[in-house]
Amino acid sequence: MKRTQKEIEDSARIIGRRSVIVGGLFVGTSAVLAGRMRYLQVERAEDFRLLAEDNRISIRVLPPERGLIFDRTGVLLAGNEPIYRITFVREDVDDVDIVLERLSQIVTLDMQALERTRAEIFAVRPWVPVTIADRLSWEEMSSVAVNAPALPGVNPEVGLSRAYPMGADFAHVVGYVRNVPENYRESTGDSDPVLSIPDFQVGLLNVEEGLEETLRGSAGTKRVEVNANGRVMRELDRDPAIAGGDLQLTVDAGLQNYVEARLAGESAGVVVIDCQSGEIQALASAPSYDPSIFTRPLSSVIYNGLLTDPYRPLANKASQGLYPPGSTYKMIVALAALEGGFITPEDTVRCSGSIEVGNRRFHCWRRGGHGRMNLLEGLSQSCDVFYYELAQSVGIENISAMALRLGCGVSYELPLSSVAQGLVPTMEWKRQRYGEDWVVGDTLNASIGQGFVLSSPLQLAVMTARIASGRALVPSLVLSVDGVRAQRDEAPDLGLDPENLALVRQGMWRVTNNSRGTAYRSRVMSEEFTIAGKTGTSQVRNISPAERVTGVIRNADLPWERRDHALFVGFAPFDNPRYAVSVIVEHGGGGSAVAAPIGRDILLRAQVGDVPPSELYPVSQRRGIEEMHRNLPIRETPPVPSGREPSRA
Repeated sequence: MKRTQKEIEDSARIIGRRSVIVGGLFVGTSAVLAGRMRYLQVERAEDFRLLAEDNRISIRVLPPERGLIFDRTGVLLAGNEPIYRITFVREDVDDVDIVLERLSQIVTLDMQALERTRAEIFAVRPWVPVTIADRLSWEEMSSVAVNAPALPGVNPEVGLSRAYPMGADFAHVVGYVRNVPENYRESTGDSDPVLSIPDFQVGLLNVEEGLEETLRGSAGTKRVEVNANGRVMRELDRDPAIAGGDLQLTVDAGLQNYVEARLAGESAGVVVIDCQSGEIQALASAPSYDPSIFTRPLSSVIYNGLLTDPYRPLANKASQGLYPPGSTYKMIVALAALEGGFITPEDTVRCSGSIEVGNRRFHCWRRGGHGRMNLLEGLSQSCDVFYYELAQSVGIENISAMALRLGCGVSYELPLSSVAQGLVPTMEWKRQRYGEDWVVGDTLNASIGQGFVLSSPLQLAVMTARIASGRALVPSLVLSVDGVRAQRDEAPDLGLDPENLALVRQGMWRVTNNSRGTAYRSRVMSEEFTIAGKTGTSQVRNISPAERVTGVIRNADLPWERRDHALFVGFAPFDNPRYAVSVIVEHGGGGSAVAAPIGRDILLRAQVGDVPPSELYPVSQRRGIEEMHRNLPIRETPPVPSGREPSRA
């Protein structure tokens, strides 16, 4: 169809408008492209010149600063201190050996370690720094700095390392950190990229390990530009690391130090618990060790010395050690009997020194016997025959049920590397363990804390705190994290008859305050600080019938490893219990002579808040007590840091 003139003119106008639009778009696009090309070729020319040399962006991980650990009063237990080290960069020097020789004349270097370092220097790329010496003194660092012109490639640096200002006092509570072990990632399933940082340290024991996630913090990153050979050309930007959380523990540094000092020369474990909250105020194992030795390369001589020491300084006796609780178990039997109606306070048992059950004779610790005893007398004088007779009526199932109720046979959830469960035996347990039936003799042995029964000092402290408070207290070790107090439910009532508990407490009072009590020599001469307790002596060897006839060999005449363990548990003050303690001295001999005096001193220190004055002791003991306290290696507690920053390196 032939178009009209008007249609042709309209079509021409439309085409003209479209041409203008397309042309405008073309010109605009060309201008943008030209501007972008100028930006890339002129303004970013230097950047792209570097990238043209096969440069790339690399993400580097920045280590976080480890969180601090404080005691309940704010005393620093684990912090971070500056350390001085020397690194060496091979590409900055012509002759490595000459420089190392000059350095060895300025700084004392281990020659064997230096040979290993030299091999490492030539094993890495020329620009990669290698640590030559660590933990130098300020004087050594200054000498290196002064001689810097003669030491090309040698770089003095400042870093951070874990520090334990209270030394050996808290090794078995705080633990230690160490460079990431080779199999750490595989064994823990921890894939945190910060673990790949050279010389990065992680907690490997106790609180440092148990609360590693809280203390470690979060890694930061920095973006750097590196060339094809891996050399860092420049830093582009960084995202700072986030420091780990600060912990405040329930322990008291002053009390802990006193406990460790009081245990000097012994192989022992002690736990002190707050009877109102369950907070652990001291947890000590002796002998101890300085955890700082594990933060740096450890010599085989030192480590083997710790491993072969018969007193086992590496073992945490307070939470990990398991021992026959001896006569400290008698409160459990007494409460089981009272709650089950198997005895009244007036009932008596005659002790002639032994009883015969079946074809076996069971002996009392007092060879001639105690005569007729009621419950209070049997507890305060620790008559074994009384408990042999009582246990036959009560039975092992009731005894073990009460033991569990009072906190024995339980592994508590604490940030410690090893918390033993102990053993509260039952008939079924023996069948499963040994394929044998339970016999009456097993019950008699258990009634005096021997036989199959095993407890830790931690469990015995919990038991004592529960008896003292009447509540099912649970031990705790963390007071707060980053200033936020840990939430804990109030301990429920034990559900025991208050009169029965009061009777057992009265028996414990008589142990230390009645002239016939087994710990009367460990009494306190002040009603304000009066303690109640129970001694225990647990055998580690069998006494033959022949030895019974000729006389039991004294502990002092036996080799150390064959002597009895000495135990004591107690609480104070008697009228309003605040602290409970358990003490075990491995192969210490009698609980009355060895463990009870230690327990008394610790309970006094906890109540007084300082070294107990001699006026609190019997007159005949005061001179000896003063001499002992003068010779104790008691540490002067460091001042509490004024804030977070001053306490960090």
